[in-house]
Amino acid sequence: MGGYSRAKRIVLDTSVLIEYILSKSSYRPKVISLLNRAMSGDLKLFINTITLSETLYVASRIYQAAGLEDPNMEALHFVEWIKGKSSIVNIDEGIAMRAGELKKQLRIAMPNCYVISTAEAVDAAPLFKRQESEMIPVLDILEKLGILFLEKVDVNEL
Repeated sequence: MGGYSRAKRIVLDTSVLIEYILSKSSYRPKVISLLNRAMSGDLKLFINTITLSETLYVASRIYQAAGLEDPNMEALHFVEWIKGKSSIVNIDEGIAMRAGELKKQLRIAMPNCYVISTAEAVDAAPLFKRQESEMIPVLDILEKLGILFLEKVDVNEL
């Protein structure tokens, strides 16, 4: 495991990654800190391939709304940049099956289930921006699964 504790191994959700490109986001400093810690080797970040594709799509929409000349290219650059700061996890059958089981149990968005199942597969903590309304009824289960929320965590203590 390379000397990282579970808390120092984080699987990022799209919601966390997108905070970086929102320059006025109150969570952006936390994301910058996470990325800096990853670059210094103090933290290991993971992103699954579903989150990668979702991030590409959402970033492109944000860049388009911001009026950038080539939002698709900007989104591609952002995703490539993020890939350089994290380890990409390909979805295998085990991760896929666990995500399906989580979807049945928790009834939250499938990409969120993939973040959680990926975290379990790489012995890491899943990190989301905040508690989404669909998560509220199952917060007790999510806490047992080790879910972290950017809105509540001190990223310097991970």
